[in-house]
Amino acid sequence: MKILEFKVLESTQKKAFEIAEKNFEPKTVILTKTQTGGIGRKGGKEGDFWWSPEGGLWFSIILPKFLPEKLEVFTNLLSFLIAKVIFEETGEKIFVKFPNDLYFHEKKIGGVMAQNKICGKNQVSVAGIGINTNVKEFPENLKDKATSIFLETKKEIDNKKFLEKILKEIEKILLWFQEK
Repeated sequence: MKILEFKVLESTQKKAFEIAEKNFEPKTVILTKTQTGGIGRKGGKEGDFWWSPEGGLWFSIILPKFLPEKLEVFTNLLSFLIAKVIFEETGEKIFVKFPNDLYFHEKKIGGVMAQNKICGKNQVSVAGIGINTNVKEFPENLKDKATSIFLETKKEIDNKKFLEKILKEIEKILLWFQEK
């Protein structure tokens, strides 16, 4: 997979759709150190329900062509796949709250969101993933609702290696979903 890295983005999801509109290249990963305006299900905004500071793992993937009805199933599988990778890394079980939230000790640790959009002549599917890996603190309004792998385990995660593991797993499940 091709990885495009940024220091700060409003939203990896938004950037992925902008890139797809100009040059639809499936399996392109948009990675940022910080998001300032991440988006969520039902239009949730950055700061209301989550926070994307430096230290976390924030990325989106432009997916190969999918049948739209398969995207929800893919999102659910992706949530479990990320929970599996976190378990392999930490030995800690992650709870997947349907349809796309990841919880660690009853606090949100991450989430997955997939969207379809028409970009030029193509229908594009993008999966966005956010994981609180090495976030050391949260704003007052999120302290009781959110946590990170670091806060729970005192273990620093190598985000680059962690991303590589996730992308290898995603490659495996993409084979099941691509249009023939």
